[in-house]
Amino acid sequence: MKKLVLGGGCFWCIEAVYSNVKGVKKALSGYAGGRRKDPSYEQVCSGATGHAEVVEISYDDAIITMEELLDIFWEIHDPTTLNAQGADVGTQYRSVVFYGSDEEKKKIQDSIAKVSSDFDDKIVTEVAPLSEFYPAERYHQSYFASNPNQGYCRVVIAPKLQKFMTRFPEKLA
Repeated sequence: MKKLVLGGGCFWCIEAVYSNVKGVKKALSGYAGGRRKDPSYEQVCSGATGHAEVVEISYDDAIITMEELLDIFWEIHDPTTLNAQGADVGTQYRSVVFYGSDEEKKKIQDSIAKVSSDFDDKIVTEVAPLSEFYPAERYHQSYFASNPNQGYCRVVIAPKLQKFMTRFPEKLA
């Protein structure tokens, strides 16, 4: 089992998509990239901790590769906006990919190079070593699955999930 930690706006969006990807065994919402040990949601939302809302993806690389997971990532968020995704604004919503080895870093950089011409603006996704991942509070886990009729879920998450299903039908679990 391999892991990949991604941030691309609200973690509910990223988690909802990757929970539906073939080969992904678990998508866990959490926090990474900051200075405070074991931060709370409120602390992360203040912007003071430096953490990003992220999702730790546990996947079977015999079924789906890191490169394929990154291909999905570039499609479901805007990697050209700094510290924002739509109305979600702040450093906690930055586009970021964390790596655990030089090999993973190279794969991420190669993936960015491969898709950069697909965007009108420059990709500003942060590529950083993963020092620590902190799982988010329980009520954030499987948020979309538990609250599909909530306003944010209907207006923001559902279209991202639909985009994934339309663009990558062969990757649907």
